[in-house]
Amino acid sequence: MNLDRTQFRVSSTAANGVVSSETRLAVTQRGARILGRYGGGSILRGYLVGTLSGTVLQFRFTQREITGQIHGGRSVCELERLANGQLRLHEHFTWTTRVGAGTNTFDQVGEE
Repeated sequence: MNLDRTQFRVSSTAANGVVSSETRLAVTQRGARILGRYGGGSILRGYLVGTLSGTVLQFRFTQREITGQIHGGRSVCELERLANGQLRLHEHFTWTTRVGAGTNTFDQVGEE
């Protein structure tokens, strides 16, 4: 799977998650290395760094929220190719700067 230059939107979020339907994620891939930038809603700016192996994406993330706080954690994601050819990312995150864990879903969006 190649995630280079893909963009995602949040389609569902955990109750203790901070991302929302306003959050957009842009991904760059070089080999197995993944870099991502995201923001929108209550997130001013977020970054992720990780690796992709087959359909499993693992990364660490950090984000600055509109409250001014900086939070972060780690995620393990499964990638799914939908019938329409688009990708869906099922993110299982664990906060390292606050209590909790949960699952978010991101769906690929076309070029905007």
